[in-house]
Formats: sequence, structure tokens, C-alpha cells
Amino acid sequence: MNKKKLFSGIGAGVLSLSLLLTGCGNADKSGSKEDSKGNVTIDVFQFKVEFKKQFEKVAKEYEKEHKGVDINITTVGGGEDYGAALKSKFASGKEPAIYNIGGPQDVKDWQKKLADLSDTKASKAALKGTLDGVTNDGKVLGLPYNQEGYGFIYNKAVFEKAGIDPKSIKSFADLEKAVKTLDSKKKELGLEAVFALPGKETWVTGLHLSNTFLAPEFDNNVLNAYNAKKVDFKYGDAFKKVLDLQNEYSVQPTVSLDYSKQVEELFSLQKVAMIQQGNWVYSSIAGIDQDFADNGIGILPIPVEGYKEDAIPVGIPMYWGVNSNKDEKTVAEAKKFLDWLYTSDKGKETVINDFKFIPAYEGFDASKISDPLSKEIYQYSQDGKTIGWTFMGYPTNWGQNELGVQIQKYLSKDAKWEDVVKTTQAAWEKSRNK
Repeated sequence: MNKKKLFSGIGAGVLSLSLLLTGCGNADKSGSKEDSKGNVTIDVFQFKVEFKKQFEKVAKEYEKEHKGVDINITTVGGGEDYGAALKSKFASGKEPAIYNIGGPQDVKDWQKKLADLSDTKASKAALKGTLDGVTNDGKVLGLPYNQEGYGFIYNKAVFEKAGIDPKSIKSFADLEKAVKTLDSKKKELGLEAVFALPGKETWVTGLHLSNTFLAPEFDNNVLNAYNAKKVDFKYGDAFKKVLDLQNEYSVQPTVSLDYSKQVEELFSLQKVAMIQQGNWVYSSIAGIDQDFADNGIGILPIPVEGYKEDAIPVGIPMYWGVNSNKDEKTVAEAKKFLDWLYTSDKGKETVINDFKFIPAYEGFDASKISDPLSKEIYQYSQDGKTIGWTFMGYPTNWGQNELGVQIQKYLSKDAKWEDVVKTTQAAWEKSRNK
């Protein structure tokens, strides 16, 4: 298999996910973390809760192989606001050596605290297009975590028992028909509801769901979104229909339903048939029911009427940044650790087998991707059935604090859909015309 081909077809549209961060002002240069014995401590502040234990384990293994280097990992994510936590971390004066950024908006917000990673082995191995959103003036300021995709994760056994062939769901009409069938049989299927929509999580609605319907108007390119002075909601009607479908047939009330309850309590215990999430939930499901995770789940597209109804959004969830405020030795050791993780044989084995990542770098054997969700997402990519990740090109905090909050009001019937669109359009334009 051509390793270079792994997700390369998505090109510049395959850029950036998740939580938009607000930068803070310049701080004094952080002191060296070198102790009296010459050891270097690398403090890592990262957002991905799903591989927390595996990441901490590999850090310990790295320390054994690299005497004199200590790695401390702090993980803030899931239901917590990573962006706010990172800002507080920097404001406290306890600046991490390695932290997470998104796409071009985050690069702008944090550029005074980002080291140039152009000289790393990892940056040279990154797949085509994956660095576009974190490159500024020829400097690479972030290294991709991995590739991820999201859609509607479904329970295979429930679908089969209900007489629904998931392969037949290729449009919104097909999805709606399947949902109504599941709802009519939910008692015999042992379901509380068809969906679990976590309306409490503004990143699920304001970033992920919105991206599915906004990315097409930006030609699936994060830089187009970043440079856009306005947002049209060209596919706003399609957006509303999918949101309404999830909300109407979800465990209630959706505005108080969070990520943990959605994934662990409701879907993993098979109390709902579908959830809007991505391949990152595999480990959480496996931690509760390994057999269900390995053999009982699949992923369906989020249909965008008038555009693509059989595609899933695929992109980079976040990037690793190295703090340029740290002393030269700490910066150098931080780069070495990231290079080791993505370019050494042992690191690559960990990324595929333990982290369950879909690699964003050359030199990996894609046939070793093991979990079913990642395999399906990889296949969608190979088939060209993808939508880009552009939400890291949204104005700072717009996705969560503006759109996500307005969607919560809509779900609570405190706002009409027209109000959601108008309010967030105005917020976008205000932010971009400062």
C-alpha cells in the first residue's frame, strides 16, 4: 500500500479540529526546567482524554530509553474547556513545553508562543495538506496529532434486528426513514431513544455538526474559512433538519446531556442506537464492552442535502505546539520527543496499536489500523467520500461560544432557527471586521 496516499486525497481541506483557543499576551521567558543533575522536564498539556492512559504509559517508556528526560502530562478535555484551561495555565506562569493548537486562527492567537518545527523529522513526514493551516511565513508551528473522522456511530445488532441495512442509508431521506423505524420499535429493541444528542457540549454542535454544513461553502478549505468576512449558512436548512432529527428522537433533555453520558452510559450500554461522534470514542466503548467495540459498531454519513449526502468529515483534530518561551534545551528535547512518537519504529507502533490513531504521516502501514471505526473512515477517504474540517478557521471562540450557545437556546425553545443564524452571522462579521 502506498503510505503516502493515506488520506492525501483530502488535500488542503483536511485541516484542523476542535476547540478554538483564545491567546494571551506575551509572558516573560520561562526559566529552564533543567534540574541540578542536568535533567530536562517536559510538561505536556493536552486535550485528548481518550488516549490519556496510553499516552502516559508511552511517556514512561520514553523516559527509560532517554535518561535525563522527564515527561509530565496533564490532560484536560472531554466535558472540560481545554481552551480556557490552556489560557489559565499560561496566565499562571506555569507554561507547558508542549501544548495543543488548532488551525490558522489558533496560530494567529498563539504565534508569539510557538516554536518553529520546520526542522523536525515529523514535519517532513506529515501528509500533504495537513500542515497548511499551521504554517506561517514558511514556519511550521504545529505537528498533526492524527487523522479523525466523525458521523453517526450506530449499533449493528440493533439495526439488524430492526431490519435496516446501514449500506442503504445514503441520503437524509434514508436516514430519516431509518430513525422513524427504530423509534417505532424502540421498546422491543431495548432502547431509551434512537439518539443521544449531547446538547450540553457546544463543541459537538457548534464545531463538529456545524462544520459538516459550513465546510462546503468554504470549498472544504480551512484557509477559506479563516479569510471569510462572513458566513452565509448556504446549507442552513439541511443543518436544521439533521439537528432537529437528532433532537426529536433523542434522550431528553438534550441541553443537559454531556459527552460522558452520551458515549459511556447510553451508547456503550446499548440504550441508544446512534450517536454523533468519531473514531476517538472507540477506546471509551472498548473500556466498557470490548466485544461491542470490536464487532458491534459502524459509522454512517451525516447527510448534507444539496451537497453530499454520503460523506463524512475527515481532518486533523489538533496539533502539537512547542512553547518558544522555553529554554533551548527544553525546546530541543520537546521536538525530539514528538519526532520519536511519529517517526521511530516503536513510536509508530504505539500510535497505531495503542493510541488507535489513523496516522497523519508517511511511513505508517495503514493495513495495521485495527479498530472498526478507523477502518471505515479510512475507506471513506480512499473512496473520496469526505468533507473537510474547516472549523479551526472560524473566528476565535465563534463555534462554541456563539453558535454552540445559540444552538442550546434553540434546543431549549428559547430561540428560533432564524435567530440562531442571524445572531451568529452578525458575530462572525463583527469578529472579522475588527
